[in-house]
Amino acid sequence: MQDFWQSSGYQTLQRNDHGWLRVTPDYLRWLLARTELAPISESGPRERALYASLLSNPQRVVGENEIAGVEDADTRENYVHFFALRKLLADAVTLERFYLQLFRGGAITLPPLFVDLAAHAIIRRILDGCEDPYELRAAEMFFRRQRISTEGGQVLAADAETIALFAETGGFGNIGRLLSQQGTALREMNMDVMSHENAQLYFLRESRHNYLLDLTHGRAGEEALARVLGRWITHFFGALVSVATMGSIDDDAWRWHVGLDIESSAILNDLYEGAEVSEARRGRLICLFRVDIADAPDIRRDVAGKPVYLGLAITEDNQLKLKPQNLLINLPLANAS
Repeated sequence: MQDFWQSSGYQTLQRNDHGWLRVTPDYLRWLLARTELAPISESGPRERALYASLLSNPQRVVGENEIAGVEDADTRENYVHFFALRKLLADAVTLERFYLQLFRGGAITLPPLFVDLAAHAIIRRILDGCEDPYELRAAEMFFRRQRISTEGGQVLAADAETIALFAETGGFGNIGRLLSQQGTALREMNMDVMSHENAQLYFLRESRHNYLLDLTHGRAGEEALARVLGRWITHFFGALVSVATMGSIDDDAWRWHVGLDIESSAILNDLYEGAEVSEARRGRLICLFRVDIADAPDIRRDVAGKPVYLGLAITEDNQLKLKPQNLLINLPLANAS
């Protein structure tokens, strides 16, 4: 069995009897080791002292005067966010409950990074033991923004951060950035479309996020995303579901839908209401799924026995940020516990 996603922090968490991830001191240490908080060469002595004490005891009480004493203003702000996150994690006990409570509590004041970090670890737990590279690449969409190409009718998803890095550095890191600033031509970006010939190489390259995923209807990438969505639902609700890909929704008894991002939510709402949707806007709806819920006694009575439709759409500038939390707050099921 091949391991994957060492950068998720999953290895520092523990499963409880429910199969959810219990937050540990080692997970807090893992958060502290991120570049947002780890000291750099310019860090002052008070920042270094605070950091060292937290590594020794990441759950210890920290006074406001200690935070105020940190020399760098940006670092002080990062610590304020960290301590807010730490309290929410402590109150929730598990990462899943933290994730649920975050979206039930109204306005979210934590930086989006913390939301993505939680989703990263949770989906890593859900896919533990998975050896399907297509599912793993599809699951990256749960915590990493994508840039989508739809040229020639083919829908290809690329990691947006990787695209930006290549554009700036040509893939050569700081050296490439320096060459780019000097006007030196850089090599063209080379990202492979995941295929049956190269998919197993994912386990050697997963930290690079440089595979294109083909989400064209009926192809392996879209099918893999459907399976991952189903596993996410089951993990939180315990419901037995099947998720199938669709080319369009043709259902006179359409009862319920969930947009997996802001754009698809608006488009599906308009289609459901019978509003006019332009061909260009409809074309931004790149994926449709049908969810059949086989075993969920707490489903809404008016939706029982009916499918739930999911949509995924891109923005006008071809960006996509999948919001897996939408499945937790908008499905017609009783709240996950």
